[in-house]
Amino acid sequence: MGLPAGISTCPKAKTNQKWLRGNVPAFISAEDWPSGSPDLKSRDYKLWAVLEDMTCQKRRNNLDSLKRPLVKAAAEIHLETVRAAIAEWPERLKASVEAEGGHFK
Repeated sequence: MGLPAGISTCPKAKTNQKWLRGNVPAFISAEDWPSGSPDLKSRDYKLWAVLEDMTCQKRRNNLDSLKRPLVKAAAEIHLETVRAAIAEWPERLKASVEAEGGHFK
């Protein structure tokens, strides 16, 4: 599935924000996004753990020997896993607000 016409891969782009605001229920605009907390980034708190499980069963000698399995594993992540990570984001955002930016699970 491609992106709609006029939409870039940058989620903060003005055209993207306008399209998302008009087409996505419960959209949270970029100005309301929290700072760079890894607890709130689906790729950091969820998807990296999946990639680690898929690729780090054995020790790698160097970065190049890790890159190939990571790229392969990323291509094999099930779409349902990605969707689940994205779906968890609003609840994690609420937990962050309740924790006043502090640690939460």
